[in-house]
Amino acid sequence: MTVTFTPVVLAAGQGTRMRSTMAKVLHPLAFEPLLGHVLRAAAAAGAETATLVLAPGMDQVAAFAKHSGLALQIAEQNPPLGTGHALQCAAPTLPLRGAVVVLFGDTPFVEPATIVDLVRALAAADAAVAVLGMELADAGAYGRLLTDGETLHAIVEAADADDAVRALGLANSGVMAFDAARLGELLAELPARTARDGNQEFYLTDTVALARAKGWRCVWRPCSEIEGLGINDRVQLAAAEAILQGRLRERAMRAGVTMLDPASVTLALDTRFGRDVVLEPQVLIGPGVTLEDGVRVRAFSHLMVDGPKETKPIVVRQGAVIGPFARLRSGADVGTDAHVGNFVELKNARLDAGAKANHLTYLGDCSVGAGSNVGAGTITCNYDGFGKYRTEIGAGVFVGSHATLVAPVTIGDGAIIGAGSWVGRDVPVDATHVARGVAEVRPGGAARLRRHLQRRAGKG
Repeated sequence: MTVTFTPVVLAAGQGTRMRSTMAKVLHPLAFEPLLGHVLRAAAAAGAETATLVLAPGMDQVAAFAKHSGLALQIAEQNPPLGTGHALQCAAPTLPLRGAVVVLFGDTPFVEPATIVDLVRALAAADAAVAVLGMELADAGAYGRLLTDGETLHAIVEAADADDAVRALGLANSGVMAFDAARLGELLAELPARTARDGNQEFYLTDTVALARAKGWRCVWRPCSEIEGLGINDRVQLAAAEAILQGRLRERAMRAGVTMLDPASVTLALDTRFGRDVVLEPQVLIGPGVTLEDGVRVRAFSHLMVDGPKETKPIVVRQGAVIGPFARLRSGADVGTDAHVGNFVELKNARLDAGAKANHLTYLGDCSVGAGSNVGAGTITCNYDGFGKYRTEIGAGVFVGSHATLVAPVTIGDGAIIGAGSWVGRDVPVDATHVARGVAEVRPGGAARLRRHLQRRAGKG
């Protein structure tokens, strides 16, 4: 069950430890930017609007977030003066009633149910502040929560803690919920702290002490260590990827997918499986892919749309076999019991039921009718340097090996294309088409050619 709240997602950090020209929150996790995971969780918890706090020049982050499905407002933090300052920058966009939940754009694992639990705890206690805490064996540099039951007395930063407080295992996840009616007063009174670089910073954690001083209640709720996991560098990103891929693989296997070597399989968040799908080792499946019942994807196959501008999904229908070493790109539609074999690439191509392209073939911007066979080494020449054109292959067609099909061209049902043929015009139904250069054999020609080439190279 969802709740009503307004999320504020802090994403102004430059992510210098990523050593990247790309904003940290846009680095992908299971092919989805870190920020996308956070926005999806907020929406699943019940949010309809959100405020995103960014630094100047983060236009790409704002552009991505606008496709989240949430009604989005952007607040600019310039210069960055801490988490409290970030929420101060967002304050003009926030409601005066209800709950405000602070999330982080680089903390992708917070669960919708956990957000719901935090908002409900805030309301049930009539609290000014509610915080997610996590029990850690070694809380390290995390702030510590000082609690009594569900009551939160204080958050103590690790740098300010004595040995007794540092020994506590209940750590601050950073995720906080506020009563919007009292938030403005808390933000206005945040004290300035001196950071290591000498600049002033405003800590959101200080709202707890301010609220307690006013006699307002503060509470905490538990979350898992993984939910509080922030991504600061590529090592942590890789660790997060391993966690998420493990979850995705387990979910798929419990739903009826067989994986011969699960650890070598890579999935996307939205991969859709039928029953009795088999994935062999080293299979990569990107966003927008559906595998229907009984599909087998053989080893080292790659199914993935070409990029964010491509929206055509990939569909592999019941009983089809893909690979090994096959590549399916945007718009690939493989029909029932069709075969796409080793080193075959499909792009914006449809294979109807029972069609086969088993070896070393490129099929781009084309359709292949039911029961047709496309021989090894065949290519569709779909691009002339200016425009892309389609090749239409009918049902029951036999295309011999190493054929070159120059689009736009249509091959009628039942036609036979001779091996090595160049096809640049339409082929009628049930016709044969053979177009090859005239073979010429010259006895002794090889020796003469070698002598000529040696003389030209100055070696003879």
